[in-house]
Amino acid sequence: MVRYQIVHSTEYIYDEAASLCYNETRLLPRPLVSPLYAQTVQESHVSVQPIWDDSRERTDYFGNRVLYYTIRQPHASMTMTVTSQVEIVPGEADLNGDLPDSPSWEETAASLQSEADPEWMEARQFALASPYAPILAETARFARSSFPTGRPVLAGAADLMTRIYTGFDFKPGVTTISTPIDEVLRTRAGVCQDFAHLMLGCLRSLGLAARYVSGYIETTPPPGQEKLQGSDASHAWCSLFVPDLGWVDLDPTNNVLPHDQHIVLGWGRDYGDVTPLKGVFFGEGEHELQVSVDVIRLEAGADEPT
Repeated sequence: MVRYQIVHSTEYIYDEAASLCYNETRLLPRPLVSPLYAQTVQESHVSVQPIWDDSRERTDYFGNRVLYYTIRQPHASMTMTVTSQVEIVPGEADLNGDLPDSPSWEETAASLQSEADPEWMEARQFALASPYAPILAETARFARSSFPTGRPVLAGAADLMTRIYTGFDFKPGVTTISTPIDEVLRTRAGVCQDFAHLMLGCLRSLGLAARYVSGYIETTPPPGQEKLQGSDASHAWCSLFVPDLGWVDLDPTNNVLPHDQHIVLGWGRDYGDVTPLKGVFFGEGEHELQVSVDVIRLEAGADEPT
């Protein structure tokens, strides 16, 4: 079992004071049980400065926790900090061992179109194109190298993940969230959201069900150096529906099957379904955004860091 504390702080600084803002955030972790790990949420706390005038929490279509709040007073800046603690119990499957058995990818794709079981019907929607992960001829061609005839679906997905990891460069700043996946495929560069969307497009082009996962990953500093406060960041990866196993996570940015260093916030068809924070404000001028994230591994039974 691994226990983490996550502190995610977002600050908006306005050129001119905003008179009103409406915000919606998906930064509250959710429970998860998968073949590779289980996540339980111990606690989550949200603080906002200035203090919100009203708020409410709901569960969206995909089961993610959504917090909505408004500030109805003039404010030159707005800071939201979410502090959460989660526990993760890892499984045994990873790329250094044997992958769990799975049926062929062709059988899996065919069953997704015919099975009437509620689990399969729920997964079927994730085989469809979505705004950030369309089904393209280019992604289908790229994917087929990992999925020869009869290959087990999980083995093919793991191979695709490795090909993205080895064949693409992680380069912050060369893409934006709106960069299409065919451009990422041509330039062979991007960040975690790009690689997650590309892998989704590849899997869906073969008729497989895959969803976008939003969360965090524990990072470690270089040997001999201390970890810098606020140096972590949000992360994104994929989850594949595998018959008899359920949803299996794959991280193409790091070439791993997540099992003890990934913390799940939520999932959906793509980034648009799990945007961490979005909203509108009323005011003039531009605004500056600053984000700070700390993922802290706690000792078993330890209190929060001070």
